[in-house]
Amino acid sequence: MTSYMDYTSPQTEFAYDMNNNSFFKKDPYNYINLLSVKQLNTLTNLSLLDIYLSKSNVVEPHYHQNAAELVYCISGAAEIALMNPFTNEFLHYLVHPAQVVNIPQGWWHYEMATVDNTHLLAIFDAPTPQVIFGSDILRLTPTNILAYTYCLDQEKLENTLAPLTDTVILGPPSNCSYNPVKGQSKNMQKHSQAPIQQQAQFQPNQTLPSNQAYQPNQAIQSTQAKPNQGYYHQMYGQQYYQHPY
Repeated sequence: MTSYMDYTSPQTEFAYDMNNNSFFKKDPYNYINLLSVKQLNTLTNLSLLDIYLSKSNVVEPHYHQNAAELVYCISGAAEIALMNPFTNEFLHYLVHPAQVVNIPQGWWHYEMATVDNTHLLAIFDAPTPQVIFGSDILRLTPTNILAYTYCLDQEKLENTLAPLTDTVILGPPSNCSYNPVKGQSKNMQKHSQAPIQQQAQFQPNQTLPSNQAYQPNQAIQSTQAKPNQGYYHQMYGQQYYQHPY
C-alpha cells in the first residue's frame, strides 16, 4: 500500500483523533474507539482499538481472522483469555499497566476488566482488523442445527438464545436482567480505586489456571503457567464474515 501512496498529495493523512471514530459505546464508561486505514490513509499493516472498561465488563469472546492482536494495558487491570488451538487449553492472563498479551491470528479470546477505569490498547498487524463475534455465531447459526449437532433441546436452546438479537461486543448487554453490569461499580462511584501495587502482579509467561479464571466481583491470584506453545500459521480456506469496522 505504501508504495502507491503519494506523500505530496494534500489528501495524505498523518494524524488523527481516535475520539472522532467510535466503534461501539455501551455507556459513558464502556466503549471502544477505532483507528484503521480508513481513518488514517498512511497506515500500512497497523490498526488500533482503544478500549475503555469498568469492572466486570467484557469484550465478548471473538477472533480476528486476518490479524494477530497485541493487547497493552494502559491503566487498571484486566483478564486476557485465549484458547490455544494446538493444545486445546484456555490460557488466562491478568495484566496491569505496561504489561501485554499477544494473541495470534485466528485465536479465540476475550478481555474482561477486573477493576474500574481500565484502559486497554489493542494493536493489530492489519490495516483494517476483521472480527467474528461469539454473539453472532450463537444468534445467526440456525438453532435446529445447533440442537441436532450437539444433542440439545431445541426449545430450551431457542429460549436461551432469544435475548441475543444483535451483536453484543461489550457484555453483559446494558438491558441484561440476569447478570447486569451497568456503568461504574460502587468503588468507582466513590472515586476510589485500589493502588496497582497492592494488586496481584502478573509476570511474563504466567497464566491463571482455567479453574481460577476471573469471575465478576472475585479476586485473582497469579500462578505459574506451562511454557507457551509455539504459534504456527493457520491457513483458512473458508470465506469469513467481515464485521463492518
